[in-house]
Amino acid sequence: MTIPDDDLRVEGRKKRIYHNLTFQVVIAIIIGAVVGHFFPEVGVSMQTLNKLFINMIKMLIAPIIFFTIVIGIGKVDNMKQFGRIGGKALGYFLSVTTAALFIGVVVANVFKPGAGLDPAKLQQADISQYVEKSKEKTALDHLTEIVPENVVGAFSLGNFIQVLFFSVLFWVAVSKMGPMGNSLVATFDKILNALFKVMAMIMKIAPIGAFGGIAFTVGKFGLAVLLPLGKLMIAVYLTMAVFIFVVLNIICRVNGVSVFKILAYIKEEILIVLGTSSSESVLPQMIEKMEKYGCSKQAAGLIIPTGYSFNLDGTSIYLSMSVIFLAQLFQIPLTWQEQLGIIGVLILTSKGAAGVTGSGFIVLASTLASFPQIPIEGLGVLFGVDRFMSEARSITNLIGNAVATVVVSKSEGEFNPPPINEPDPKGVEQEEWVE
Repeated sequence: MTIPDDDLRVEGRKKRIYHNLTFQVVIAIIIGAVVGHFFPEVGVSMQTLNKLFINMIKMLIAPIIFFTIVIGIGKVDNMKQFGRIGGKALGYFLSVTTAALFIGVVVANVFKPGAGLDPAKLQQADISQYVEKSKEKTALDHLTEIVPENVVGAFSLGNFIQVLFFSVLFWVAVSKMGPMGNSLVATFDKILNALFKVMAMIMKIAPIGAFGGIAFTVGKFGLAVLLPLGKLMIAVYLTMAVFIFVVLNIICRVNGVSVFKILAYIKEEILIVLGTSSSESVLPQMIEKMEKYGCSKQAAGLIIPTGYSFNLDGTSIYLSMSVIFLAQLFQIPLTWQEQLGIIGVLILTSKGAAGVTGSGFIVLASTLASFPQIPIEGLGVLFGVDRFMSEARSITNLIGNAVATVVVSKSEGEFNPPPINEPDPKGVEQEEWVE
């Protein structure tokens, strides 16, 4: 008996939903929240699962960045084109993150999340370790750290910018090797394909990592900690939503693309970041996925890893709002000149704020050091809710980098999205939300 095509499609979709990574991650997040709330001790112990998953991803980040850059740049016709892509990316990063800082300051002034709160009645954590770390580095240190002391160290620590710097130098050397260099790039291409297959295997356990992350967060900090600073959390989440659906949407419309289709295309990555509270957990996958979305290999390989240090839209919003919040909390009036000064300092200190545990507090401590009228000890008030806001800023950072990759690729005339509703080999229609 022949089964009608429509029945095959329905059956295919039924089977797909249970094997769909998005569905699995959503269920894992829900179960993790329940476990963390009702069994907090068990939830805290689940952090191991989250760390294992993130560490497995981190072990692939440096080599994938290296091989992607060497292979991708190797296909650029000339160094001018590569420089143009990099120049456009850095210009975009600076413009958009500065806009994010301004938006954070404006919303904090209008919404006033710190007004009316008594600092003495709020739970404060010890943040001395972050204050000490903030004193160890200056703005110039961030510049000199672009060059690694040794290559092995850059790869072992997973420092994106240092690996990127070495990768570009390595490509220059390979480009001067002639036919031998082409042979080496071909070998690297095979190694990169193998690495992406390893990544595909690791992503199958993403729901376990998301479960562990959410269970730990809810179990460790509890939902009760959100009540006193609920106004700040609401302000941060609403501001980031406005930034995504208004600012990034306008940027996409101006460039002839749809932010909603980009969001639909990277929905799995968004959910994984939501569960793990780390945008690093999908960095290698984002490089591959943006290529499949139609962006050039050069743009995806350069912009995604660079954006993790220089295009932190969500982090920028969070940092500017946090500084204004602390000033309001301690009833310290700030002139508009001082607030512009805060934005200026954050433009420098916020760059390179990824990939380091507690980096947000280190950046905040560095910024407050320039404005001694705001007690730096106030950072302890933010510690309890910081974890709950890290999901919002990580997701915003992720979406911001995806948009940046599409915009720069399109400006280079190298954005070639796949066709919509392309049938797969099994005859079950795929619903791809792409241009």
